[in-house]
Amino acid sequence: MDFWQRYRAIDARDTRFDGQFYTAVRTTGIYCRPSCPARTPKADNVTFYETSAAAHDAGYRACKRCLPEAVPGTPAWNVRSDIAGRAMRLINDGVINRDGVEGLAARLGYSSRQLNRILSHELGAGPLSLARASRAQTARTLLVSTAMKASDIAFAAGFSSVRQFNDTIGEVFAMTPSALRATARHHHAPAAATALTLNLPYREPFDPEVFDFLAVRAITGIEEGTSSSYARTLRLSHGDARFRVDYDAGAAGRPLVLTIGAVDLRDLASLLSRVRRLLDLDADPVAIDATLGGDPRLAAAVAATPGMRMPGAVDPQELLIRAMIGQQITVAAARTALVQLSAAGSASLVPADGLHRLFPTAAQIAATGFELLRGPQRRIDAVRRAAAAMASGDLDFGYGDDVRGLEAKLLPLAGVGPWTVGYVAMRVIGAPDVFLANDAAIRNGIRSLAPTTGDAVLAPDFREVSPWRSYATMHLWRAAGAARAAARNPISLPTQTQKKAKP
Repeated sequence: MDFWQRYRAIDARDTRFDGQFYTAVRTTGIYCRPSCPARTPKADNVTFYETSAAAHDAGYRACKRCLPEAVPGTPAWNVRSDIAGRAMRLINDGVINRDGVEGLAARLGYSSRQLNRILSHELGAGPLSLARASRAQTARTLLVSTAMKASDIAFAAGFSSVRQFNDTIGEVFAMTPSALRATARHHHAPAAATALTLNLPYREPFDPEVFDFLAVRAITGIEEGTSSSYARTLRLSHGDARFRVDYDAGAAGRPLVLTIGAVDLRDLASLLSRVRRLLDLDADPVAIDATLGGDPRLAAAVAATPGMRMPGAVDPQELLIRAMIGQQITVAAARTALVQLSAAGSASLVPADGLHRLFPTAAQIAATGFELLRGPQRRIDAVRRAAAAMASGDLDFGYGDDVRGLEAKLLPLAGVGPWTVGYVAMRVIGAPDVFLANDAAIRNGIRSLAPTTGDAVLAPDFREVSPWRSYATMHLWRAAGAARAAARNPISLPTQTQKKAKP
């Protein structure tokens, strides 16, 4: 977007652009989200920034009226596969909090000095400033959504001291932590003495089909899912955790609620980031649907289910194992195999609500877990070798990769082909433009849509809807599933007597 496109967005107070850029006003010294209800400033006084960190570094403070930190994240970090996009995915996952700038730079293959120069040029702020803005956003969320003590929030958000926490909140928001907490419209009581309950912001519309996708693939003992909720255990840097997300379409305001049953506070920011990735909450559904709806093959599906989300992954290594086991077999068969494999995992330290296990580590799978698998020996051997490579560190991939990087790392593995890499790219890094052409369900989905395209000649790989072909894939999978369900439960035709009696 150029300057005047952004200026028109803030003049219209368009909520779709919240989190995608920030508006700084020189005469007031503050920065706002695009939908801020304040009077639109004169264009001569406005500067737009890609990130809130860039606005901080330029000397601006957050608007107390619109709270620009209380918005979904920018969808650009998945669309962009450059160093800036890869770095932001890692920063949001807490890499700087755990490994520092040097660790972030090493993961990206640059020196810290080169990385600082690249990010400052691309985003207007260096890695430390970007991490600081991420900590401030996490701290704000916890202050207004929980009853946690301020000292606990400081360390949970990634600050090294309470003093650093207080200074940052004061600089960014021009308020003390207690004053910021007082801005909360609703104070949510925790679900239990040790639980945290948070609202999850997102851009509307939101299609809850993502919960069905996760539910049918849920591994008993590790995950639980319904059409409106999802819960699981997972292993993070400082310990295991448990969370649950509930969706209530009839709830006022934001009906998506995260309940964290257990987590080491040092892992809290990483957990929040991974849950958001899992449910694709930083997507821009209006932009995606506008493109997909222009394709006659998808128009009806998009109109019927606006706001389709692309499920992410809370653990990249786990997702690769699941993809390798699940390729070329049905979802039900893959789930059965994964339930068997889960016996190799250790017991969760936080058992509750039927969740009592953790997904086995790569080392556990390589050591004994592979013996629990059934099926072709070649597939079992491939899973074991991939697990061994991840356990030894020879195979290292994650949120900081791009599609080409994943191809280079994964394709040399036995048992991994283009489908597996594409699926991992969709779910781990949120790659938006993957089309799994050889997927049988995709082909079935295309046939089931049966659109009227007129004289238009449309590409079989759906290149017309690029860069959103991953979301087209989700629609096609859904169409294929609906067609299978209809075939299993055909609607009985009325008898001749019934036809006559019908008014």
